[in-house]
Amino acid sequence: MGAQPPDEPIGSGLGDAELEAVFAEASPSDTLAAVLTEARMVLAEVDNPLDAELWGSDIVAAIGSAGQADAIVAAAEEAGTLEALATLRVLGAVGPPQLCAAASAAAGRLAALGIGEPAWAPAIGAPSPAQCWSDARGRQEAVTMSFWYADSGHVVSVLIDRDQGGGIKNIWVGASEGLLERTREMSVHDPGMVFEMITQADARARMDRAIAAGECPQQPDEAGNVASRRAILLARVGLLHG
Repeated sequence: MGAQPPDEPIGSGLGDAELEAVFAEASPSDTLAAVLTEARMVLAEVDNPLDAELWGSDIVAAIGSAGQADAIVAAAEEAGTLEALATLRVLGAVGPPQLCAAASAAAGRLAALGIGEPAWAPAIGAPSPAQCWSDARGRQEAVTMSFWYADSGHVVSVLIDRDQGGGIKNIWVGASEGLLERTREMSVHDPGMVFEMITQADARARMDRAIAAGECPQQPDEAGNVASRRAILLARVGLLHG
Protein backbone atom coordinates (compact mmCIF):
# COMPACT_ATOMS: atom_id res chain seq x y z
CA MET A 1 0.00 0.00 0.00
CA GLY A 2 0.97 3.62 -0.17
CA ALA A 3 2.52 5.77 2.49
CA GLN A 4 0.86 5.41 5.87
CA PRO A 5 0.22 8.36 8.16
CA PRO A 6 1.87 8.19 11.57
CA ASP A 7 -0.69 7.39 14.26
CA GLU A 8 -1.50 10.25 16.55
CA PRO A 9 -0.07 9.69 20.05
CA ILE A 10 -3.26 10.50 21.94
CA GLY A 11 -5.46 7.62 22.98
CA SER A 12 -6.70 5.78 25.99
CA GLY A 13 -4.12 4.82 28.55
CA LEU A 14 -5.51 1.30 28.46
CA GLY A 15 -5.56 -1.23 25.64
CA ASP A 16 -8.85 -2.21 23.99
CA ALA A 17 -9.07 -5.53 25.79
CA GLU A 18 -8.27 -3.86 29.12
CA LEU A 19 -10.92 -1.20 28.54
CA GLU A 20 -13.54 -3.80 27.71
CA ALA A 21 -12.59 -5.79 30.81
CA VAL A 22 -12.91 -2.67 32.98
CA PHE A 23 -16.30 -1.66 31.53
CA ALA A 24 -17.97 -5.00 30.78
CA GLU A 25 -19.12 -5.80 34.32
CA ALA A 26 -19.12 -2.30 35.83
CA SER A 27 -22.17 -0.29 36.75
CA PRO A 28 -22.83 2.91 34.78
CA SER A 29 -21.56 5.01 37.69
CA ASP A 30 -18.38 2.94 37.97
CA THR A 31 -17.91 3.09 34.21
CA LEU A 32 -18.33 6.85 34.25
CA ALA A 33 -15.80 7.11 37.09
CA ALA A 34 -13.29 5.17 34.96
CA VAL A 35 -14.03 7.34 31.91
CA LEU A 36 -13.65 10.57 33.88
CA THR A 37 -10.40 9.35 35.39
CA GLU A 38 -9.19 8.75 31.85
CA ALA A 39 -10.50 12.18 30.85
CA ARG A 40 -8.56 13.92 33.59
CA MET A 41 -5.35 12.18 32.52
CA VAL A 42 -5.76 12.38 28.76
CA LEU A 43 -7.74 15.52 28.00
CA ALA A 44 -5.42 17.66 30.10
CA GLU A 45 -2.78 16.96 27.44
CA VAL A 46 -5.14 17.54 24.50
CA ASP A 47 -5.03 20.87 22.68
CA ASN A 48 -6.91 20.05 19.46
CA PRO A 49 -10.18 18.37 18.46
CA LEU A 50 -8.59 15.46 16.59
CA ASP A 51 -6.68 14.22 19.62
CA ALA A 52 -9.85 14.48 21.69
CA GLU A 53 -11.72 12.43 19.07
CA LEU A 54 -9.02 9.76 18.97
CA TRP A 55 -9.39 9.32 22.72
CA GLY A 56 -13.15 9.29 22.36
CA SER A 57 -13.00 6.65 19.64
CA ASP A 58 -11.23 4.33 22.10
CA ILE A 59 -13.88 4.99 24.73
CA VAL A 60 -16.78 4.44 22.32
CA ALA A 61 -15.29 1.05 21.37
CA ALA A 62 -15.23 0.00 25.00
CA ILE A 63 -18.55 1.34 26.27
CA GLY A 64 -20.36 0.26 23.13
CA SER A 65 -19.56 -3.34 23.91
CA ALA A 66 -20.85 -2.88 27.45
CA GLY A 67 -24.19 -1.50 26.30
CA GLN A 68 -24.05 1.30 28.84
CA ALA A 69 -23.83 4.38 26.63
CA ASP A 70 -27.21 5.91 27.54
CA ALA A 71 -26.66 5.42 31.26
CA ILE A 72 -23.18 6.92 31.03
CA VAL A 73 -24.54 10.05 29.35
CA ALA A 74 -27.09 10.48 32.15
CA ALA A 75 -24.43 9.91 34.81
CA ALA A 76 -22.07 12.39 33.15
CA GLU A 77 -24.75 15.05 33.08
CA GLU A 78 -25.49 14.42 36.75
CA ALA A 79 -21.78 14.70 37.59
CA GLY A 80 -21.69 18.15 36.00
CA THR A 81 -17.91 18.54 36.10
CA LEU A 82 -15.49 20.01 33.57
CA GLU A 83 -14.33 16.50 32.68
CA ALA A 84 -17.90 15.28 32.31
CA LEU A 85 -18.78 18.08 29.90
CA ALA A 86 -15.62 17.53 27.85
CA THR A 87 -16.38 13.80 27.70
CA LEU A 88 -19.93 14.49 26.52
CA ARG A 89 -18.58 16.77 23.77
CA VAL A 90 -16.25 14.01 22.61
CA LEU A 91 -18.96 11.33 22.65
CA GLY A 92 -21.21 13.71 20.75
CA ALA A 93 -18.55 14.05 18.08
CA VAL A 94 -17.63 10.41 17.43
CA GLY A 95 -20.43 8.34 18.96
CA PRO A 96 -22.99 6.42 16.90
CA PRO A 97 -26.15 8.41 16.09
CA GLN A 98 -28.15 7.64 19.25
CA LEU A 99 -25.19 8.25 21.56
CA CYS A 100 -24.16 11.34 19.59
CA ALA A 101 -27.60 12.91 19.95
CA ALA A 102 -27.95 12.11 23.65
CA ALA A 103 -24.41 13.25 24.53
CA SER A 104 -24.70 16.47 22.52
CA ALA A 105 -28.01 17.35 24.15
CA ALA A 106 -26.63 16.68 27.63
CA ALA A 107 -23.51 18.72 26.85
CA GLY A 108 -25.68 21.62 25.73
CA ARG A 109 -27.58 21.57 29.00
CA LEU A 110 -24.37 21.52 31.07
CA ALA A 111 -22.82 24.31 29.00
CA ALA A 112 -25.92 26.42 29.61
CA LEU A 113 -25.13 26.21 33.33
CA GLY A 114 -21.86 28.01 32.71
CA ILE A 115 -19.46 25.08 33.06
CA GLY A 116 -16.17 25.82 31.30
CA GLU A 117 -15.14 24.02 28.13
CA PRO A 118 -11.85 23.24 26.37
CA ALA A 119 -10.78 25.53 23.53
CA TRP A 120 -11.31 22.70 21.04
CA ALA A 121 -14.94 22.08 22.02
CA PRO A 122 -16.63 24.42 19.48
CA ALA A 123 -14.87 22.78 16.53
CA ILE A 124 -14.93 19.11 17.51
CA GLY A 125 -16.73 16.77 15.14
CA ALA A 126 -16.87 19.21 12.23
CA PRO A 127 -13.66 19.19 10.20
CA SER A 128 -13.90 20.12 6.51
CA PRO A 129 -13.56 17.12 4.17
CA ALA A 130 -11.00 17.59 1.41
CA GLN A 131 -9.04 15.43 -1.05
CA CYS A 132 -9.48 11.68 -1.24
CA TRP A 133 -7.41 9.07 -3.03
CA SER A 134 -6.94 5.36 -3.48
CA ASP A 135 -3.89 3.19 -3.92
CA ALA A 136 -4.13 -0.49 -4.62
CA ARG A 137 -1.81 -3.43 -4.95
CA GLY A 138 -3.18 -6.80 -5.94
CA ARG A 139 -6.26 -7.61 -3.92
CA GLN A 140 -5.81 -4.88 -1.33
CA GLU A 141 -6.75 -1.23 -1.59
CA ALA A 142 -6.14 1.72 0.73
CA VAL A 143 -8.72 4.50 0.59
CA THR A 144 -7.50 7.72 2.19
CA MET A 145 -9.73 10.65 3.11
CA SER A 146 -8.33 14.00 4.24
CA PHE A 147 -9.97 16.50 6.58
CA TRP A 148 -9.07 19.91 7.95
CA TYR A 149 -9.53 21.73 11.21
CA ALA A 150 -8.58 25.29 10.21
CA ASP A 151 -4.96 24.98 9.01
CA SER A 152 -4.36 21.52 10.53
CA GLY A 153 -4.96 18.54 8.24
CA HIS A 154 -5.34 14.87 9.04
CA VAL A 155 -6.28 11.71 7.18
CA VAL A 156 -8.28 8.59 7.85
CA SER A 157 -6.92 5.75 5.74
CA VAL A 158 -8.67 2.39 5.44
CA LEU A 159 -7.16 -0.85 4.11
CA ILE A 160 -9.72 -2.94 2.23
CA ASP A 161 -9.03 -6.63 1.57
CA ARG A 162 -10.90 -7.99 -1.45
CA ASP A 163 -9.84 -11.54 -0.58
CA GLN A 164 -11.82 -11.11 2.65
CA GLY A 165 -15.04 -10.01 0.97
CA GLY A 166 -13.99 -6.39 0.60
CA GLY A 167 -14.04 -5.81 4.35
CA ILE A 168 -11.94 -3.48 6.49
CA LYS A 169 -8.55 -4.91 7.40
CA ASN A 170 -6.91 -1.91 9.03
CA ILE A 171 -7.51 1.76 9.84
CA TRP A 172 -4.93 4.50 10.33
CA VAL A 173 -5.40 8.08 11.47
CA GLY A 174 -2.61 10.62 11.27
CA ALA A 175 -1.26 13.91 10.04
CA SER A 176 -1.86 14.66 6.36
CA GLU A 177 1.24 16.78 5.75
CA GLY A 178 3.15 15.41 2.77
CA LEU A 179 1.22 12.13 2.66
CA LEU A 180 -0.41 12.62 -0.74
CA GLU A 181 2.90 13.64 -2.28
CA ARG A 182 4.69 10.62 -0.81
CA THR A 183 1.98 8.29 -2.06
CA ARG A 184 2.17 9.76 -5.57
CA GLU A 185 5.94 9.36 -5.54
CA MET A 186 5.69 5.74 -4.47
CA SER A 187 3.28 5.01 -7.30
CA VAL A 188 5.69 6.46 -9.84
CA HIS A 189 8.43 4.06 -8.78
CA ASP A 190 6.24 1.01 -8.12
CA PRO A 191 4.60 -0.46 -11.25
CA GLY A 192 2.51 -2.80 -9.13
CA MET A 193 0.78 0.06 -7.36
CA VAL A 194 -2.33 1.67 -8.84
CA PHE A 195 -2.92 5.23 -7.59
CA GLU A 196 -5.91 7.46 -8.33
CA MET A 197 -7.49 10.60 -6.98
CA ILE A 198 -11.17 10.01 -6.22
CA THR A 199 -14.10 12.25 -5.35
CA GLN A 200 -15.56 12.45 -1.88
CA ALA A 201 -18.69 10.76 -3.22
CA ASP A 202 -16.61 7.89 -4.58
CA ALA A 203 -14.69 7.57 -1.31
CA ARG A 204 -17.93 7.48 0.62
CA ALA A 205 -19.38 4.82 -1.68
CA ARG A 206 -16.25 2.67 -1.27
CA MET A 207 -16.38 3.11 2.49
CA ASP A 208 -20.08 2.27 2.62
CA ARG A 209 -19.39 -0.98 0.77
CA ALA A 210 -16.43 -1.85 3.00
CA ILE A 211 -18.37 -1.10 6.20
CA ALA A 212 -21.26 -3.26 4.97
CA ALA A 213 -18.80 -6.07 4.17
CA GLY A 214 -17.59 -6.10 7.77
CA GLU A 215 -14.21 -6.12 9.46
CA CYS A 216 -11.44 -8.60 8.68
CA PRO A 217 -8.28 -7.76 10.63
CA GLN A 218 -5.85 -10.67 10.71
CA GLN A 219 -3.09 -9.49 13.04
CA PRO A 220 -3.44 -8.29 16.65
CA ASP A 221 -2.28 -4.77 15.78
CA GLU A 222 -4.81 -4.63 12.94
CA ALA A 223 -7.61 -5.75 15.25
CA GLY A 224 -6.61 -3.10 17.78
CA ASN A 225 -6.51 -0.36 15.15
CA VAL A 226 -9.89 -1.30 13.69
CA ALA A 227 -11.58 -1.42 17.10
CA SER A 228 -10.09 1.80 18.42
CA ARG A 229 -10.56 3.81 15.22
CA ARG A 230 -13.97 2.46 14.17
CA ALA A 231 -15.93 5.32 15.70
CA ILE A 232 -13.84 8.08 14.15
CA LEU A 233 -14.01 6.35 10.76
CA LEU A 234 -17.81 6.22 10.86
CA ALA A 235 -17.99 9.84 11.94
CA ARG A 236 -15.69 10.97 9.13
CA VAL A 237 -17.45 8.99 6.42
CA GLY A 238 -20.64 10.77 7.42
CA LEU A 239 -18.99 14.11 6.60
CA LEU A 240 -18.06 13.23 3.03
CA HIS A 241 -20.16 14.87 0.35
CA GLY A 242 -22.24 12.16 -1.25
